[in-house]
Amino acid sequence: MTDTEKKKLINIITLRIEEAKEEIEELKELVKPIPLDASIGRISRMDAINNKTINESSLREKKQELKKLERALENSESEKFGICTKCGDEIPFGRLEYMPHTTRCVKCVG
Repeated sequence: MTDTEKKKLINIITLRIEEAKEEIEELKELVKPIPLDASIGRISRMDAINNKTINESSLREKKQELKKLERALENSESEKFGICTKCGDEIPFGRLEYMPHTTRCVKCVG
C-alpha cells in the first residue's frame, strides 16, 4: 500500500467514525422508552414498539462498527495495516476503501 493510499484510508476511517457517532446519537433518541401516557392508539403503540426494537438492533450494530473503525484507526500506523490476518497477503485497496475496518482478504473471508 502506498503512502497516498494509506492517507486516503485514514481520512475515510476518520470520516466514517464521525458519521457513526452522529448516527448513534440519532438512534439513541429513537430508542427512548415510549411513555404510557402518550396519546397514540393501540395499533400505533405496537408499531412504535416494533420500530423501537429495530432501532435498538441498528444501534448495537452501529456501536460495533464504530469500535471496529476506531481499532482500524489505531492500527493504521502499524506495518501490518492492510495485511490479511489469516494468509498474510495484502488486502486489495478497493476492499479497504469499502470496508476500512476489515482485517481479511476476500479469499480468507469466504
